[in-house]
Amino acid sequence: MSEQQEATFVVEKLYLKDASLEIPHAPQVFLENESPQIEVNLHNQAVGLDAGLFEVVLTVTVTAKHKDKTTFLVEVAQAGIFQILNIPDENMDAVLAITCPGVLLPYAREAVSSLVMRAGFPPVVLQHMSFEAIYQQRLQQQPQQTDSAQSH
Repeated sequence: MSEQQEATFVVEKLYLKDASLEIPHAPQVFLENESPQIEVNLHNQAVGLDAGLFEVVLTVTVTAKHKDKTTFLVEVAQAGIFQILNIPDENMDAVLAITCPGVLLPYAREAVSSLVMRAGFPPVVLQHMSFEAIYQQRLQQQPQQTDSAQSH
């Protein structure tokens, strides 16, 4: 009878992998009186580095527009190196898609807010995200995509 190893989840390193800010219509955008429309997009990517080590990158893109003109565009890639051991294979995808981005989000939130404020705009504060809900939604869409791919 083999002893089951204890699951391990350790944050080895957190870092800002990439950040960009664009204000294509400055200085005219600062003369607008109306608040811009804000759109937030998230993307999560995980890559195995070594046995039990994974880099997870949460990319947050915030686009602010006034009518048809971009007021500003901020993109932050907040990354982390995670040691994840003794997690069953069927649970690994969920850990990489839910737990890791949940750790990274507060750091991405601060980076986005800081960049937007340094650009001369009121801070954009990212709301809490349910990565579990996003993950479950993706799982539900996968069979539909497979079914539609097979029927064409």
